[in-house]
Amino acid sequence: MNVNVTTSAAVLEELRRRPADRRRILFTGATIVTMDPGLGVIDRGDLLVEGDTITALGPDLSAGDAVVVDATGTILAPGFVDTHRHAWEAQLRRIMPDVDDLGGYVMATLAGYATVYRPEDMYVGTRLAALTAIDSGITTMLDFSHNSRTREHSDAAIEALVATGIRGVHASMGPHFGVWDRQWPGDLTRIKDRYFSSDDQLLTLRLATLATDEIAGPALAYGPELACVAKDLGIGVSVDAVFGTSSSEAVLRWAEDGVLSPDVTLIHSTGLTSEAWKVMGDTGTTVALAPTSDAQIGLETAVPAVDEALAVGIRPGLSIDVEVALASDMFTQMRALHAIQRMRAVNAAYGSGGDLSRITTHDVLDFATLQGARTNGLAGVTGSLTPGKKADLLVVQAEDLNNMPLNDPIGTLVLGSDARNITAVLINGEPRKWNGQVLDVDLAALRGEVHASREYVLNTPAT
Repeated sequence: MNVNVTTSAAVLEELRRRPADRRRILFTGATIVTMDPGLGVIDRGDLLVEGDTITALGPDLSAGDAVVVDATGTILAPGFVDTHRHAWEAQLRRIMPDVDDLGGYVMATLAGYATVYRPEDMYVGTRLAALTAIDSGITTMLDFSHNSRTREHSDAAIEALVATGIRGVHASMGPHFGVWDRQWPGDLTRIKDRYFSSDDQLLTLRLATLATDEIAGPALAYGPELACVAKDLGIGVSVDAVFGTSSSEAVLRWAEDGVLSPDVTLIHSTGLTSEAWKVMGDTGTTVALAPTSDAQIGLETAVPAVDEALAVGIRPGLSIDVEVALASDMFTQMRALHAIQRMRAVNAAYGSGGDLSRITTHDVLDFATLQGARTNGLAGVTGSLTPGKKADLLVVQAEDLNNMPLNDPIGTLVLGSDARNITAVLINGEPRKWNGQVLDVDLAALRGEVHASREYVLNTPAT
Protein backbone atom coordinates (compact mmCIF):
# COMPACT_ATOMS: atom_id res chain seq x y z
CA MET A 1 0.00 0.00 0.00
CA ASN A 2 1.28 3.46 -0.91
CA VAL A 3 -1.11 6.06 0.42
CA ASN A 4 0.93 8.84 -1.19
CA VAL A 5 -0.09 7.52 -4.59
CA THR A 6 -3.74 7.87 -3.64
CA THR A 7 -3.97 11.60 -4.15
CA SER A 8 -0.57 12.61 -5.48
CA ALA A 9 0.17 15.95 -7.12
CA ALA A 10 0.88 14.14 -10.38
CA VAL A 11 -2.58 12.57 -10.42
CA LEU A 12 -4.21 15.96 -9.72
CA GLU A 13 -2.20 17.55 -12.51
CA GLU A 14 -3.36 14.87 -14.92
CA LEU A 15 -6.98 15.32 -13.81
CA ARG A 16 -6.86 19.07 -14.35
CA ARG A 17 -5.36 18.70 -17.81
CA ARG A 18 -8.55 17.02 -18.98
CA PRO A 19 -11.77 18.93 -19.77
CA ALA A 20 -14.10 18.50 -16.80
CA ASP A 21 -17.08 17.36 -18.87
CA ARG A 22 -15.01 14.59 -20.54
CA ARG A 23 -12.90 13.62 -17.55
CA ARG A 24 -13.00 10.01 -16.34
CA ILE A 25 -11.65 9.05 -12.90
CA LEU A 26 -11.36 5.46 -11.69
CA PHE A 27 -10.80 4.92 -7.97
CA THR A 28 -9.50 1.40 -7.38
CA GLY A 29 -9.14 -0.97 -4.44
CA ALA A 30 -11.13 1.03 -1.88
CA THR A 31 -13.63 0.03 0.77
CA ILE A 32 -16.74 1.75 -0.60
CA VAL A 33 -19.41 2.80 1.88
CA THR A 34 -22.16 3.62 -0.59
CA MET A 35 -25.00 4.53 1.84
CA ASP A 36 -27.26 3.20 -0.90
CA PRO A 37 -29.60 0.65 0.76
CA GLY A 38 -29.34 -1.61 -2.27
CA LEU A 39 -25.56 -1.52 -2.56
CA GLY A 40 -24.30 -1.44 1.02
CA VAL A 41 -20.55 -1.67 1.62
CA ILE A 42 -18.27 -2.94 -1.15
CA ASP A 43 -14.97 -4.40 0.06
CA ARG A 44 -12.01 -3.66 -2.23
CA GLY A 45 -14.09 -2.18 -5.00
CA ASP A 46 -13.68 0.35 -7.78
CA LEU A 47 -15.71 3.46 -8.50
CA LEU A 48 -15.89 5.27 -11.84
CA VAL A 49 -16.65 8.96 -12.22
CA GLU A 50 -17.43 10.32 -15.68
CA GLY A 51 -17.70 14.08 -15.87
CA ASP A 52 -19.78 15.09 -12.86
CA THR A 53 -21.49 11.73 -12.34
CA ILE A 54 -20.84 8.37 -10.68
CA THR A 55 -21.38 5.82 -13.44
CA ALA A 56 -20.23 2.46 -12.05
CA LEU A 57 -19.17 0.61 -8.89
CA GLY A 58 -17.82 -2.89 -8.47
CA PRO A 59 -14.72 -5.04 -8.55
CA ASP A 60 -12.10 -4.76 -11.30
CA LEU A 61 -13.75 -2.11 -13.45
CA SER A 62 -12.11 -1.41 -16.81
CA ALA A 63 -9.98 1.73 -16.73
CA GLY A 64 -10.04 2.60 -20.42
CA ASP A 65 -8.78 6.18 -20.73
CA ALA A 66 -9.63 7.09 -17.13
CA VAL A 67 -7.16 8.64 -14.72
CA VAL A 68 -6.59 5.85 -12.20
CA VAL A 69 -6.46 6.77 -8.53
CA ASP A 70 -5.07 3.97 -6.36
CA ALA A 71 -7.44 4.11 -3.36
CA THR A 72 -6.06 1.03 -1.60
CA GLY A 73 -6.21 1.54 2.13
CA THR A 74 -8.94 4.14 1.95
CA ILE A 75 -12.69 4.41 2.46
CA LEU A 76 -14.76 6.03 -0.27
CA ALA A 77 -17.89 7.61 1.19
CA PRO A 78 -20.57 10.09 0.17
CA GLY A 79 -19.90 13.69 1.12
CA PHE A 80 -21.71 14.85 4.23
CA VAL A 81 -24.79 17.06 3.90
CA ASP A 82 -25.29 19.99 6.29
CA THR A 83 -28.98 20.89 6.47
CA HIS A 84 -28.70 24.19 8.38
CA ARG A 85 -25.81 26.54 9.07
CA HIS A 86 -25.75 30.32 9.53
CA ALA A 87 -22.64 30.69 7.41
CA TRP A 88 -22.31 34.47 7.57
CA GLU A 89 -21.26 34.20 11.24
CA ALA A 90 -18.04 32.26 10.55
CA GLN A 91 -15.60 35.08 11.31
CA LEU A 92 -17.12 35.14 14.83
CA ARG A 93 -16.34 31.49 15.49
CA ARG A 94 -16.39 30.38 19.11
CA ILE A 95 -16.75 33.97 20.29
CA MET A 96 -19.27 32.70 22.86
CA PRO A 97 -18.30 29.06 23.48
CA ASP A 98 -20.18 28.91 26.77
CA VAL A 99 -23.31 30.82 25.76
CA ASP A 100 -25.94 30.42 28.46
CA ASP A 101 -29.10 30.15 26.37
CA LEU A 102 -30.87 31.10 23.17
CA GLY A 103 -31.55 34.60 24.44
CA GLY A 104 -27.85 35.18 25.02
CA TYR A 105 -27.06 34.10 21.47
CA VAL A 106 -29.87 36.16 19.94
CA MET A 107 -29.02 39.38 21.72
CA ALA A 108 -25.27 39.18 21.16
CA THR A 109 -25.31 37.97 17.56
CA LEU A 110 -28.62 38.79 15.87
CA ALA A 111 -29.39 42.02 17.74
CA GLY A 112 -25.74 43.01 17.95
CA TYR A 113 -23.06 41.88 15.51
CA ALA A 114 -25.47 41.15 12.66
CA THR A 115 -26.71 44.72 12.47
CA VAL A 116 -23.35 46.11 11.31
CA TYR A 117 -22.56 43.50 8.67
CA ARG A 118 -21.70 44.86 5.22
CA PRO A 119 -22.05 42.81 2.03
CA GLU A 120 -18.31 42.14 2.14
CA ASP A 121 -18.68 40.70 5.65
CA MET A 122 -21.42 38.39 4.39
CA TYR A 123 -19.08 37.23 1.63
CA VAL A 124 -16.12 36.61 3.93
CA GLY A 125 -18.12 34.71 6.54
CA THR A 126 -20.01 32.57 4.05
CA ARG A 127 -16.89 31.72 2.06
CA LEU A 128 -14.97 30.79 5.20
CA ALA A 129 -17.81 28.54 6.38
CA ALA A 130 -18.08 26.80 3.00
CA LEU A 131 -14.33 26.20 2.67
CA THR A 132 -14.24 24.80 6.20
CA ALA A 133 -17.18 22.55 5.32
CA ILE A 134 -15.29 21.19 2.32
CA ASP A 135 -12.17 20.60 4.41
CA SER A 136 -14.17 18.47 6.86
CA GLY A 137 -15.98 16.47 4.18
CA ILE A 138 -19.25 18.41 3.88
CA THR A 139 -19.98 18.60 0.17
CA THR A 140 -23.48 20.09 0.47
CA MET A 141 -24.25 22.97 2.83
CA LEU A 142 -27.57 24.71 3.39
CA ASP A 143 -26.74 28.28 4.31
CA PHE A 144 -29.63 29.64 6.37
CA SER A 145 -28.77 33.21 5.42
CA HIS A 146 -30.82 35.30 7.83
CA ASN A 147 -28.94 38.58 7.57
CA SER A 148 -30.08 39.75 4.13
CA ARG A 149 -30.20 43.48 4.90
CA THR A 150 -30.02 44.54 1.27
CA ARG A 151 -30.00 42.94 -2.15
CA GLU A 152 -26.23 43.28 -2.06
CA HIS A 153 -26.02 41.26 1.15
CA SER A 154 -27.91 38.40 -0.50
CA ASP A 155 -25.77 38.59 -3.63
CA ALA A 156 -22.58 38.46 -1.58
CA ALA A 157 -23.71 35.35 0.31
CA ILE A 158 -24.63 33.55 -2.91
CA GLU A 159 -21.44 34.57 -4.71
CA ALA A 160 -19.39 33.27 -1.80
CA LEU A 161 -20.95 29.83 -2.25
CA VAL A 162 -20.22 29.98 -5.97
CA ALA A 163 -16.59 30.90 -5.31
CA THR A 164 -15.91 27.81 -3.20
CA GLY A 165 -17.41 25.20 -5.51
CA ILE A 166 -19.54 23.67 -2.77
CA ARG A 167 -22.97 22.24 -3.51
CA GLY A 168 -24.75 25.10 -1.81
CA VAL A 169 -28.35 25.70 -0.79
CA HIS A 170 -29.02 29.40 -0.26
CA ALA A 171 -31.94 29.71 2.15
CA SER A 172 -32.81 33.40 2.21
CA MET A 173 -34.41 35.31 5.08
CA GLY A 174 -34.56 38.90 6.27
CA PRO A 175 -32.79 39.96 9.49
CA HIS A 176 -34.29 39.67 12.95
CA PHE A 177 -33.26 43.12 14.16
CA GLY A 178 -31.73 46.41 13.04
CA VAL A 179 -32.05 48.51 9.91
CA TRP A 180 -32.68 46.72 6.62
CA ASP A 181 -34.31 47.41 3.26
CA ARG A 182 -37.38 45.20 3.77
CA GLN A 183 -36.68 43.80 0.31
CA TRP A 184 -37.36 40.23 1.48
CA PRO A 185 -39.25 38.13 0.47
CA GLY A 186 -39.98 40.13 -2.67
CA ASP A 187 -36.34 40.01 -3.73
CA LEU A 188 -36.46 36.24 -4.02
CA THR A 189 -37.82 36.57 -7.55
CA ARG A 190 -34.77 38.59 -8.64
CA ILE A 191 -32.44 36.21 -6.82
CA LYS A 192 -33.96 33.20 -8.52
CA ASP A 193 -33.82 34.77 -11.98
CA ARG A 194 -30.23 35.90 -11.54
CA TYR A 195 -28.62 32.93 -9.79
CA PHE A 196 -30.96 29.94 -9.99
CA SER A 197 -32.28 29.91 -13.55
CA SER A 198 -31.12 26.33 -14.20
CA ASP A 199 -32.27 23.12 -12.53
CA ASP A 200 -28.90 21.52 -13.29
CA GLN A 201 -26.42 23.54 -11.25
CA LEU A 202 -24.51 23.33 -7.99
CA LEU A 203 -26.63 25.92 -6.18
CA THR A 204 -30.29 25.68 -5.22
CA LEU A 205 -32.61 28.16 -3.55
CA ARG A 206 -34.95 27.87 -0.58
CA LEU A 207 -37.06 30.25 1.44
CA ALA A 208 -35.91 30.57 5.05
CA THR A 209 -38.30 31.57 7.80
CA LEU A 210 -39.00 31.25 11.53
CA ALA A 211 -41.59 29.12 13.28
CA THR A 212 -43.30 31.87 15.27
CA ASP A 213 -43.35 35.64 15.75
CA GLU A 214 -41.85 35.51 19.26
CA ILE A 215 -38.30 36.53 18.32
CA ALA A 216 -38.61 38.90 15.37
CA GLY A 217 -42.28 39.59 14.72
CA PRO A 218 -44.86 38.24 12.27
CA ALA A 219 -43.10 39.21 9.03
CA LEU A 220 -40.57 36.39 9.38
CA ALA A 221 -42.97 33.74 10.72
CA TYR A 222 -44.01 30.83 8.51
CA GLY A 223 -47.62 30.52 7.43
CA PRO A 224 -49.85 30.48 4.34
CA GLU A 225 -48.49 33.76 2.97
CA LEU A 226 -44.86 32.69 2.91
CA ALA A 227 -45.86 29.20 1.82
CA CYS A 228 -47.54 30.81 -1.19
CA VAL A 229 -44.34 32.75 -2.01
CA ALA A 230 -42.35 29.51 -2.00
CA LYS A 231 -44.95 27.67 -4.07
CA ASP A 232 -45.05 30.43 -6.69
CA LEU A 233 -41.26 30.30 -6.98
CA GLY A 234 -41.17 26.50 -6.95
CA ILE A 235 -38.74 26.31 -4.04
CA GLY A 236 -38.62 24.55 -0.69
CA VAL A 237 -38.93 26.07 2.77
CA SER A 238 -36.62 25.79 5.80
CA VAL A 239 -38.18 26.83 9.12
CA ASP A 240 -35.83 27.62 12.01
CA ALA A 241 -36.43 27.95 15.77
CA VAL A 242 -39.02 25.16 15.83
CA PHE A 243 -39.28 24.25 19.50
CA GLY A 244 -41.64 24.21 22.45
CA THR A 245 -45.34 24.79 22.97
CA SER A 246 -45.76 27.76 20.63
CA SER A 247 -44.09 25.94 17.75
CA SER A 248 -46.19 22.84 18.43
CA GLU A 249 -49.31 24.96 18.09
CA ALA A 250 -47.92 26.51 14.92
CA VAL A 251 -47.25 23.05 13.42
CA LEU A 252 -50.87 22.07 13.99
CA ARG A 253 -52.04 25.32 12.31
CA TRP A 254 -49.78 24.68 9.34
CA ALA A 255 -51.23 21.19 8.98
CA GLU A 256 -54.76 22.63 9.00
CA ASP A 257 -53.70 25.24 6.43
CA GLY A 258 -52.13 22.58 4.20
CA VAL A 259 -48.66 24.12 4.24
CA LEU A 260 -46.70 21.12 5.53
CA SER A 261 -45.12 18.75 3.00
CA PRO A 262 -41.84 17.02 2.12
CA ASP A 263 -40.72 20.36 0.67
CA VAL A 264 -40.79 21.89 4.16
CA THR A 265 -37.98 21.33 6.67
CA LEU A 266 -38.51 22.01 10.37
CA ILE A 267 -35.20 22.77 12.12
CA HIS A 268 -34.48 21.62 15.70
CA SER A 269 -38.03 20.36 16.43
CA THR A 270 -37.07 20.18 20.10
CA GLY A 271 -39.69 19.84 22.82
CA LEU A 272 -42.64 19.44 20.44
CA THR A 273 -45.87 17.71 21.43
CA SER A 274 -46.83 14.25 20.23
CA GLU A 275 -49.71 15.81 18.29
CA ALA A 276 -47.29 18.02 16.38
CA TRP A 277 -45.03 15.08 15.60
CA LYS A 278 -47.97 13.06 14.31
CA VAL A 279 -48.96 15.64 11.70
CA MET A 280 -45.32 16.08 10.73
CA GLY A 281 -45.06 12.36 10.08
CA ASP A 282 -48.41 12.22 8.29
CA THR A 283 -47.45 15.04 5.90
CA GLY A 284 -43.93 13.79 5.18
CA THR A 285 -42.42 16.98 6.54
CA THR A 286 -38.64 16.77 6.85
CA VAL A 287 -36.60 17.55 9.96
CA ALA A 288 -33.11 18.97 10.44
CA LEU A 289 -31.64 18.15 13.83
CA ALA A 290 -28.87 20.24 15.38
CA PRO A 291 -27.51 17.87 18.05
CA THR A 292 -24.81 20.05 19.60
CA SER A 293 -26.91 23.21 19.36
CA ASP A 294 -29.84 21.72 21.27
CA ALA A 295 -27.59 20.23 23.93
CA GLN A 296 -25.02 22.98 24.36
CA ILE A 297 -27.19 26.09 24.05
CA GLY A 298 -30.01 24.36 25.93
CA LEU A 299 -32.92 24.69 23.53
CA GLU A 300 -36.15 23.64 25.27
CA THR A 301 -35.51 20.10 26.58
CA ALA A 302 -31.91 20.30 25.27
CA VAL A 303 -32.36 16.77 23.88
CA PRO A 304 -32.08 16.26 20.09
CA ALA A 305 -35.44 14.91 18.94
CA VAL A 306 -34.21 11.83 17.08
CA ASP A 307 -36.46 9.37 18.94
CA GLU A 308 -39.54 11.51 18.29
CA ALA A 309 -38.68 11.77 14.60
CA LEU A 310 -38.06 8.05 14.15
CA ALA A 311 -41.27 7.21 16.01
CA VAL A 312 -43.35 8.91 13.28
CA GLY A 313 -41.27 7.61 10.36
CA ILE A 314 -39.08 10.68 9.83
CA ARG A 315 -35.39 10.01 9.29
CA PRO A 316 -33.81 13.41 9.96
CA GLY A 317 -30.88 15.26 8.49
CA LEU A 318 -28.14 16.78 10.65
CA SER A 319 -26.82 20.32 10.86
CA ILE A 320 -24.09 22.50 12.33
CA ASP A 321 -26.13 25.66 13.20
CA VAL A 322 -24.05 28.51 14.72
CA GLU A 323 -20.27 28.46 14.69
CA VAL A 324 -20.19 31.34 17.20
CA ALA A 325 -20.71 28.70 19.88
CA LEU A 326 -20.40 25.27 18.25
CA ALA A 327 -18.14 22.94 16.29
CA SER A 328 -17.93 23.28 12.51
CA ASP A 329 -17.86 19.63 11.39
CA MET A 330 -20.26 16.74 10.84
CA PHE A 331 -18.18 14.20 12.76
CA THR A 332 -19.04 16.09 15.95
CA GLN A 333 -22.76 16.07 15.13
CA MET A 334 -22.80 12.33 14.42
CA ARG A 335 -20.91 11.46 17.59
CA ALA A 336 -22.95 13.76 19.79
CA LEU A 337 -26.26 12.38 18.53
CA HIS A 338 -25.04 8.78 18.72
CA ALA A 339 -23.88 9.21 22.32
CA ILE A 340 -26.87 11.24 23.55
CA GLN A 341 -29.51 8.92 22.13
CA ARG A 342 -27.82 5.74 23.34
CA MET A 343 -27.26 7.25 26.79
CA ARG A 344 -30.95 8.14 27.05
CA ALA A 345 -32.06 4.70 25.84
CA VAL A 346 -29.96 2.87 28.40
CA ASN A 347 -30.89 5.31 31.16
CA ALA A 348 -34.61 4.91 30.46
CA ALA A 349 -34.38 1.13 30.74
CA TYR A 350 -31.94 1.02 33.63
CA GLY A 351 -33.16 -1.23 36.42
CA SER A 352 -36.39 -2.09 34.63
CA GLY A 353 -35.24 -4.81 32.29
CA GLY A 354 -37.07 -3.04 29.50
CA ASP A 355 -36.12 -3.22 25.86
CA LEU A 356 -33.48 -0.85 24.54
CA SER A 357 -33.95 1.04 21.30
CA ARG A 358 -30.55 2.40 20.37
CA ILE A 359 -29.51 4.04 17.14
CA THR A 360 -26.39 2.79 15.39
CA THR A 361 -23.37 4.28 13.67
CA HIS A 362 -25.07 3.38 10.38
CA ASP A 363 -28.10 5.44 11.43
CA VAL A 364 -26.14 8.60 12.15
CA LEU A 365 -24.08 8.25 8.96
CA ASP A 366 -27.36 7.84 7.06
CA PHE A 367 -28.67 11.02 8.70
CA ALA A 368 -25.47 12.87 7.76
CA THR A 369 -25.56 11.78 4.11
CA LEU A 370 -28.62 10.34 2.39
CA GLN A 371 -31.22 11.76 4.75
CA GLY A 372 -29.52 15.15 4.73
CA ALA A 373 -29.77 15.19 0.96
CA ARG A 374 -33.45 14.29 1.15
CA THR A 375 -34.04 16.99 3.73
CA ASN A 376 -32.41 19.56 1.44
CA GLY A 377 -34.51 18.42 -1.52
CA LEU A 378 -31.52 16.78 -3.22
CA ALA A 379 -32.09 13.05 -2.67
CA GLY A 380 -31.86 12.33 -6.39
CA VAL A 381 -28.62 14.29 -6.72
CA THR A 382 -26.33 13.44 -3.81
CA GLY A 383 -26.13 11.70 -0.43
CA SER A 384 -25.06 8.22 -1.59
CA LEU A 385 -22.56 6.66 -3.97
CA THR A 386 -25.18 5.51 -6.45
CA PRO A 387 -24.62 5.27 -10.20
CA GLY A 388 -26.41 8.20 -11.80
CA LYS A 389 -25.93 10.55 -8.85
CA LYS A 390 -23.45 13.39 -8.89
CA ALA A 391 -19.91 12.61 -7.79
CA ASP A 392 -19.87 14.16 -4.32
CA LEU A 393 -17.49 11.88 -2.46
CA LEU A 394 -14.75 11.59 0.13
CA VAL A 395 -11.48 9.65 0.15
CA VAL A 396 -10.74 8.84 3.80
CA GLN A 397 -7.47 7.27 4.92
CA ALA A 398 -8.29 4.08 6.78
CA GLU A 399 -4.67 3.28 7.64
CA ASP A 400 -3.77 6.55 9.34
CA LEU A 401 -2.57 6.34 12.93
CA ASN A 402 -6.00 7.05 14.41
CA ASN A 403 -7.91 4.71 12.08
CA MET A 404 -5.83 1.59 11.57
CA PRO A 405 -6.55 -1.25 11.36
CA LEU A 406 -9.77 -1.06 9.40
CA ASN A 407 -12.26 -3.39 11.11
CA ASP A 408 -15.60 -1.69 10.47
CA PRO A 409 -15.70 1.05 7.83
CA ILE A 410 -18.88 2.74 9.06
CA GLY A 411 -17.64 2.69 12.65
CA THR A 412 -14.35 4.12 11.44
CA LEU A 413 -16.05 6.99 9.60
CA VAL A 414 -18.35 7.89 12.49
CA LEU A 415 -16.21 7.25 15.57
CA GLY A 416 -12.62 7.33 14.35
CA SER A 417 -12.18 9.83 11.56
CA ASP A 418 -11.83 13.58 11.35
CA ALA A 419 -10.87 16.20 8.77
CA ARG A 420 -7.17 15.24 8.78
CA ASN A 421 -8.05 11.77 7.45
CA ILE A 422 -9.93 13.17 4.44
CA THR A 423 -7.33 13.06 1.69
CA ALA A 424 -9.66 14.15 -1.11
CA VAL A 425 -13.08 15.68 -1.63
CA LEU A 426 -14.86 15.69 -4.98
CA ILE A 427 -17.92 17.85 -5.55
CA ASN A 428 -19.80 17.36 -8.80
CA GLY A 429 -16.78 15.40 -10.02
CA GLU A 430 -14.39 18.28 -9.38
CA PRO A 431 -11.50 17.89 -6.90
CA ARG A 432 -11.96 20.47 -4.11
CA LYS A 433 -9.56 18.93 -1.59
CA TRP A 434 -6.55 16.90 -2.64
CA ASN A 435 -3.61 15.42 -0.79
CA GLY A 436 -5.15 16.76 2.42
CA GLN A 437 -5.38 20.39 1.26
CA VAL A 438 -8.38 22.44 0.14
CA LEU A 439 -7.55 23.56 -3.38
CA ASP A 440 -7.34 27.03 -4.93
CA VAL A 441 -7.30 28.92 -1.64
CA ASP A 442 -4.76 31.63 -0.86
CA LEU A 443 -4.79 30.98 2.87
CA ALA A 444 -2.75 34.06 3.78
CA ALA A 445 -5.08 36.32 1.81
CA LEU A 446 -8.15 34.64 3.26
CA ARG A 447 -6.76 35.02 6.76
CA GLY A 448 -6.27 38.75 6.16
CA GLU A 449 -9.83 39.17 4.92
CA VAL A 450 -11.28 37.21 7.84
CA HIS A 451 -9.37 39.17 10.45
CA ALA A 452 -10.22 42.51 8.84
CA SER A 453 -13.92 41.64 8.72
CA ARG A 454 -13.92 40.44 12.32
CA GLU A 455 -12.24 43.63 13.53
CA TYR A 456 -14.79 45.77 11.68
CA VAL A 457 -17.74 43.85 13.08
CA LEU A 458 -16.43 43.82 16.65
CA ASN A 459 -15.51 47.51 16.68
CA THR A 460 -18.58 48.99 14.99
CA PRO A 461 -21.51 49.92 17.27
CA ALA A 462 -24.71 47.99 16.66
CA THR A 463 -27.45 49.90 14.84
